[in-house]
Amino acid sequence: MAVSPELPEHLREIRGARGLTLDILHDPGGEVASAYGLTFTLPEDLQAVYTGFGLDLPTLNGDGAWTLPLPARYIVDAGGSVRYARIHADYTTRPEPEDTLEALRALAWMSVVNPTS
Repeated sequence: MAVSPELPEHLREIRGARGLTLDILHDPGGEVASAYGLTFTLPEDLQAVYTGFGLDLPTLNGDGAWTLPLPARYIVDAGGSVRYARIHADYTTRPEPEDTLEALRALAWMSVVNPTS
């Protein structure tokens, strides 16, 4: 699943336009991301750049703020423990999907080898 501060109607458009099948959950006001220390406010010069590209974050997110979450990827086990985390301040630097799949495979293997871990 994915989590985003964008309003549900925008998230539906994104899912449809990109042919995504995963669930995208709405994080109103970025509250969940903020609780994990993942949000930041865009400086005014970047606000102007985003506006120039037609990206009005306060409207897209419906909260009147110029905040974004850092891109983060987690694998959380059934017990709620974080088993994999990747976060980077540069939104263009993200783990390859294969890296995440490899982490899932490794965790699955560990559960076979040591079922109590």
